[in-house]
Amino acid sequence: MSVANVNGQEISYTDSGGDADAIIFSHGFLMDGTMFDSQVAAARDEFRCVTWDQRGHGGTPAPGPFTYWDSADDALALLTHLGIDRATFAGMSQGGFVSLRAALRAPERVRGLILIDTQSGLEDPDALPLYEAMHEEWVTNGPAAVQETVAALILGSGIDAQDWYVKWGAADRAAFTQAFRTLVDRDDITGRLAEITQPTLIIHGSEDAAIPMWRAEQLRDGIPDVRGLVVVEGAGHASNVSHPEPVNRAVLDFLRDV
Repeated sequence: MSVANVNGQEISYTDSGGDADAIIFSHGFLMDGTMFDSQVAAARDEFRCVTWDQRGHGGTPAPGPFTYWDSADDALALLTHLGIDRATFAGMSQGGFVSLRAALRAPERVRGLILIDTQSGLEDPDALPLYEAMHEEWVTNGPAAVQETVAALILGSGIDAQDWYVKWGAADRAAFTQAFRTLVDRDDITGRLAEITQPTLIIHGSEDAAIPMWRAEQLRDGIPDVRGLVVVEGAGHASNVSHPEPVNRAVLDFLRDV
């Protein structure tokens, strides 16, 4: 991983380099840029692939409170640092929150959007007490007691989460709190979807327990230039991790088209 000092923030990132059209991958909550390893491996021969760790995740610190608008500015500043004027923004869950905001913040710099298991609205209020309780346990005692529940919610069943358990156990708990508050206190941008005019691909796991399918359909119906809603059968929340082959096919077809 490399480190860029941009937007008043240290950002950990990878860049495959080259002069091809760029795609920047933005990861989900509690994940990091490595969750897109399969997509980068599939795309890097044709496209310049950038991954990065958002504030409070992986190798990027979170020294204070921030919003997903700040994270969108981080991504845009990282592209500037790398000499990239325009890129396709691919984001999973939280990464989709960031990508949508980047498209609103600087539409001229976003060639297209790939939105994976994400939404434009807020967390289900019925789920918030559970999330708050898991956060409290994580910060007070570490992730051990709740990590299996969290992994099942993010990765679904049948995915080996041991590497993530190691990362979660070593992570800064204060940074986790900053990232958690950003997640649950974010603003609702559903009313602005019509302003997003970039070509958009939506990918969603049929068994996503964290963000229901109707949220993907809301994106499809609200964004003017949606090129498809790809339902990944049997996939949970992180469909690009659990079912990389259909996701990679859809991503590459879209990138070649736009």
